[in-house]
Amino acid sequence: MASAIDILLIGHMTVDLVPGGRMLGGTISYAAPTYAACGHKVGILTSAAVDEPLLCQLLPFGELSLRPAENSLTYENVYSDSGRTQYIRATANFLRYSDVPVGWIQAPYVHLGPLAAELDPREVAEHFPKATIMLTPQGMMRDWSDDGQVKFRRWFDERALEKIDIIVYSEEDVSQYPQFTDAARRVCKHLVVTNGRKGGTYYHDGGSMHYDSLPVTPQDLTGAGDVFAASLLGALPMLSGDVAKAVQVAGKLAAYSVTRAGLASAPTADEIKYEIERVS
Repeated sequence: MASAIDILLIGHMTVDLVPGGRMLGGTISYAAPTYAACGHKVGILTSAAVDEPLLCQLLPFGELSLRPAENSLTYENVYSDSGRTQYIRATANFLRYSDVPVGWIQAPYVHLGPLAAELDPREVAEHFPKATIMLTPQGMMRDWSDDGQVKFRRWFDERALEKIDIIVYSEEDVSQYPQFTDAARRVCKHLVVTNGRKGGTYYHDGGSMHYDSLPVTPQDLTGAGDVFAASLLGALPMLSGDVAKAVQVAGKLAAYSVTRAGLASAPTADEIKYEIERVS
């Protein structure tokens, strides 16, 4: 039986096809080590191939509950003179509340991190009325054609957004649907729109607050948005639930993350402590 956890993380891990092989990716893969560095006990619900060797890289950061699938969610980026085209080469299984281990249903914090619309945010959120729930909705805004080419999906579920406490996404995620932010800020309790090195904007209770990043020399931008979101939710218990302060902490920790690559981009415990102390 799964043991009690502080943060429940739900979403697909991804296999990213890169020159020379396969690499672990996806929101949960960057969020889990971030939550672990914050000192949280993490439960990870995902779906992947039963023999997926990349799953072992998640084990140091939390307890894993796997919904077995024929394949793991697999992405490939194809580059040409006209730019980058992204493809989904394989998908895993849909995730539902009924897949959550009994020992995890009292988790006080829940992070929904879909990468290919593999869950229904409303269906999951309505079963956690006492938890603080965060959604990173980039995966709800993806669709793909028969050949796997990824394309934008116009998603907006008002009833789901009403049930979720914190929504985090980048300006790039909604570049083809700029009206999303105006609509979402009227519904969401806490909405954060990130904008890379320019920082971003936090919307709450009819107002807005700009937050800053840090001037750094980036090595790898992959996963920075996931680190930001996880840093925000992970810092909340240390900041007495003050979302505005957690946003400021997350902006700095996301900047640190781009100076490293892979799962090493997650913040360290010392970095987290330093930024928490700066805003406390």
